[in-house]
Amino acid sequence: MQGRLIAAITTIAALGVAVAAGAAPAPDRIDLPNGWQPEGVASGHGGELFVGSIPTGSVLRVDPRTGESAVAVPGGEGRAAIGLKVDGDGRLFVAGGPTGKAFVYDAESGNELASFQLAPAGEPTFVNDVTLTKGTAYFTDSARSVVYAVATDLSGLQELPLQGFDLQPGNNLNGIVATGQKRQTLLSVQGNVGRLWRIDAKTGDAEQVDLGDADLINGDGLLLKGRTLYAVQNRSNQIAVLKLKKGFRRAEVVRTITNPDFDVPTTIARVGGSLWAVNARFGTPATPETEYWLTRVGLR
Repeated sequence: MQGRLIAAITTIAALGVAVAAGAAPAPDRIDLPNGWQPEGVASGHGGELFVGSIPTGSVLRVDPRTGESAVAVPGGEGRAAIGLKVDGDGRLFVAGGPTGKAFVYDAESGNELASFQLAPAGEPTFVNDVTLTKGTAYFTDSARSVVYAVATDLSGLQELPLQGFDLQPGNNLNGIVATGQKRQTLLSVQGNVGRLWRIDAKTGDAEQVDLGDADLINGDGLLLKGRTLYAVQNRSNQIAVLKLKKGFRRAEVVRTITNPDFDVPTTIARVGGSLWAVNARFGTPATPETEYWLTRVGLR
């Protein structure tokens, strides 16, 4: 009896090894539709990825295991998709760039659930990125010294003026993450001058994070894992990896991630032990035939 049990276990283990050996590895590169013009990428349920289209507002659903993709949200006039995030209820929160709006979609059906006019009419605006907390979606505006707080129950929004923030010519606040007790501390990168800001989500008080001799010039999308912050530096073609100190007032750049496949990466999403970077290829003429892709790199 014991011999048959051992034999059975050995057979099952051997089958497991065979299955694992036969499984196709995840691709290191996933091609997007030609002419897509991506900027934002986010991970959703089951590790699927969502990639926005800047000029159309359409969102693509991508399986990172196979590279297969399909349109999740159709585009439309007056729409744009820059940064995006997916919540636990399968809703896509999308920064609307030059429209000055935020859009919320059902990721399964693609239906619009809500839209919010964030920037006042006539004001310069570029709603760039979004981070989610339990009750609020926080959006940055690269042209204004504010953060927008949209209730995740879609009941309304508030504009949070930033106190102590130094608005500069060009694209200002970009990527944003929430951290700290009750996720009431926001970290956002000001890519045009390479600064990282610590923002109180209740008061709007902004304080520059001490990076030592380092900077985050061309800073774009951010991703937070514990006290490790990944900051994409788009035209620098790299991802800076920072260790945040207690209180989030100091941070140290401990290494950078590069890849020959990078071509102006803008944002990243995590799936398992990998980061997926979307290549926006800014500076390359955007035509219906222009190629775009996602690049996979390791967390470590």
